[in-house]
Amino acid sequence: MKFTRILFTLVAFIFILNSSVSAQQDSIALNNIITKTKRLSDEQPVEKVYLHFDKPYYAVADTMWFKAYATIEQNLPSPLSKIVYVEVWNAQDSLMQTVKLPIKNGVAYGNIPLNMQNYKQGNYYVRAYTLWMLNFSNDYFFTKTIPLGEAIDKKLITNISYTNEQSDKNLKTTAKIQFKDIGKKPYANKTVSWKVISNYDVVLKGKGTTDQNGILTVTVNSKAEEIISKGTLITDINIAEKEVASAIFNLKQTVNNVDFQFFPEGGQLISGIPNQMGFKAVRTSGLGMDANGVIIDDQNNQVTTFTSSYAGMGSFYLTPESGKNYKAKVTFKDGSIKTFDLPKAIPSGITLQIVNSNTEFINLKILANTAFYEANTDKSFFVVGQNANVIYYAAKANLKNQVIITKIPKKNFPSGVVQITLFNANDEPLSERLTFVLHPDAMKLTVKTDLPIYKPRQKVKMTLDAKSAGLPIAGDFSVSVIDEQKVPVDENSETTILSSLLLTSDLKGYIEKPNYYFTKTDDKKLGDLDKLMLTQGYRRFSYKEILAGRYPAVTYLPEQGINITGTLRDRTGMPIRKGAMRLMVTGKPISSETVTSNMGLFNFQNLTFPDSSQVVISAKYNANAANLMIMLDGVPTAGAAKNINVADEVTNIDTVLSSYLSNSQKQYRYLRTLKTVEIKGTAVKKPSHADHGSLSGLSAQPDHLITGDRFLAGCGQFLNCLKTMATGMTFDVDKFYVSRDYNQGSRIPVQIFINGNAVDAVDVNSINPAEVESVEIFLKDDLGTVDRVYGTKGVLVINTKKAPVGKKISKQELMDMLPKTNIITFNPMGYSKEREFYSPKYLPSVTYQINDLRTTIYWNPKLITDEKGNVSFEFFNADGKGSYRAVVEGIDKNGNVARTVYHYTVK
Repeated sequence: MKFTRILFTLVAFIFILNSSVSAQQDSIALNNIITKTKRLSDEQPVEKVYLHFDKPYYAVADTMWFKAYATIEQNLPSPLSKIVYVEVWNAQDSLMQTVKLPIKNGVAYGNIPLNMQNYKQGNYYVRAYTLWMLNFSNDYFFTKTIPLGEAIDKKLITNISYTNEQSDKNLKTTAKIQFKDIGKKPYANKTVSWKVISNYDVVLKGKGTTDQNGILTVTVNSKAEEIISKGTLITDINIAEKEVASAIFNLKQTVNNVDFQFFPEGGQLISGIPNQMGFKAVRTSGLGMDANGVIIDDQNNQVTTFTSSYAGMGSFYLTPESGKNYKAKVTFKDGSIKTFDLPKAIPSGITLQIVNSNTEFINLKILANTAFYEANTDKSFFVVGQNANVIYYAAKANLKNQVIITKIPKKNFPSGVVQITLFNANDEPLSERLTFVLHPDAMKLTVKTDLPIYKPRQKVKMTLDAKSAGLPIAGDFSVSVIDEQKVPVDENSETTILSSLLLTSDLKGYIEKPNYYFTKTDDKKLGDLDKLMLTQGYRRFSYKEILAGRYPAVTYLPEQGINITGTLRDRTGMPIRKGAMRLMVTGKPISSETVTSNMGLFNFQNLTFPDSSQVVISAKYNANAANLMIMLDGVPTAGAAKNINVADEVTNIDTVLSSYLSNSQKQYRYLRTLKTVEIKGTAVKKPSHADHGSLSGLSAQPDHLITGDRFLAGCGQFLNCLKTMATGMTFDVDKFYVSRDYNQGSRIPVQIFINGNAVDAVDVNSINPAEVESVEIFLKDDLGTVDRVYGTKGVLVINTKKAPVGKKISKQELMDMLPKTNIITFNPMGYSKEREFYSPKYLPSVTYQINDLRTTIYWNPKLITDEKGNVSFEFFNADGKGSYRAVVEGIDKNGNVARTVYHYTVK
């Protein structure tokens, strides 16, 4: 179903439309709202990205398979961007990896190998966006928390629990850690060394012994103003003689407070009329908490009661009396009781109220209290409804009564979050309400198999049937089949195409288990979803701003391909017009030529080359070429990330992923990490700060070390990569700062050294990323040997690879070796290589000796239904028995999104 935008049509639900001057003025006012909002949606269309993964969590050495869907309004495949970026960040908000994927027909296919060298057990999160999306808030990027377990050479299974005790001045956190061996036998009476790291400093350390159950107790005391909000607890347990096993845990000290907030429907509490008041009870972890209570007035009289419905959210009705104040006496699930003040009621006002229980209509009510009604009788008001910055409903009403009731057809809107706003005749927004429209039958997916029950390794023939409004529909889909015994899944906790594109992509902040609202949706869940609309933040744009003609600034245009831009200048800095430029990709038949503009600018457009390619740009075919300089433009980046879904992180990965990791141990039994062995002889010394006398006062070991191989993939300009990888440091304008000091307001920069030479941050881009041996990060200079000399705080040391020792060369040979300013060689980020998911084929008459321990049985991101709405595919089961789970997601040609889950049995 396609939905029509409102252009200049006025829908009146009060039958007073005439050709008077007043009516004409009303038309102008409403047309102004529609026209300026339409300009916003035309010039700055909302683009979204969603990733469908083959499973919800992984183990080290797995490959993360995914399909990216890029959409615009009505969730139609996006024609804007042709490139999507997918990033993996760790729990400490350090960038692990970025892949760049080409978008074709609104979709892209990707994979990320989780290699043993870079990935360890812990919580990670994936972030996805397009360059166009950088113009707007990062809140609307796709994000998903993904736990990663360790199964290779595993010797330790842990489980940790925290308790917090708060006093007036201190917060005491007690961590109980249980250590077990791989057979789940407790490590009793073992010595454990531990340390707590906060803001990249060791703030506490100690040693203890496990009890008979393998439990160690660690106590952390912090001052109330210095609690550890994002720390790390590192433990080293002596499991055998001269054998130590390590475990790392996130440590977050939390005050046992519950945040209880009120949200008046429409925006304000108004005296003299019944108001619906939404509320939300949230723990410091971000998760909701059940609550109930009573509302009392100034005289301690009970006015009404309330109870939360889901995730700490609920609502109640209150008719406040003028001059009275109200309080909520709340009883939380843990038994604690607290009292909170309600917002003060305003003496004059008008508000929107919505009842969204009807499947065909949004029941809208406009209520004005007596004071407002008497002051505004017969005046015109407008109601506007929009989704993703596109207006689908506009209406006018004259205030002839204190209550105006109307029905808005849901068929006017696509599925998703709808913002209803009430304006006065001066185009001033007076009241606003979010509601949700769900068209459950917009597209229906049906999955069938040729048999109800299968045997291990038997071929499965699966068919997908897609229908919209009962008719076959063409669409683009992806399917994942997993062994549910090895990969248990909580459907409510899943990030799905429905919960992402229809809900979370339009709301700010954390939403607890968003797929709950789309799993077996009934009246109860629709009611809970309406409570979410009452209490969740939404602000893609401000009506006040756009009606005043102040539109959000646009810095980046949608990418149509890989572009490499820059300027050609002579040695005096003057631009070279009509300069001949040539680009080549080393080892590949890829080249391009262009001519500079009058300002010396060049632009190689719509390039296609794989990641890690070496690109050479040359200007040597120009007159006076020896005196020319090529200057590349910077590459825009999304900047540092923060995981808004921290509450989804798994504390005890060994426990929660036990079934999965147990299978991974068998699956990867052939993989082993190398053991440290002692080799007598002269070790090859790698470059480090210790090679330079000016840096000899620094600690022997840096706080953080980045090895050179981290910069090999997709690092076009070294500084851009260093910004996101320099753990514990913040880059602002043109300098690095120690993050903990920067966050406290200090602006003393870090001093940068390249091979012992002090440089500025802008000089870092002169380094070829392939030549970097390591980067050493010192968050403090204990002796002050650097800080005092340069007036800085913190040190960042870049060590390049040592040149091999060679023979003597002539001056001309030396000149030939020196880098030429008219030729630049670098490694920009190219497209990530597409790989095919391996799906074995078994012959019935053949005996196979190797166990098939696959967890993802089948992954196919390229399912396209035919004109009959059908597509069929085949795959073979693994050895696992039990329930197998198939998930199909996708979008049809009209922008309808759908998901279905199908189970079959293997015996």
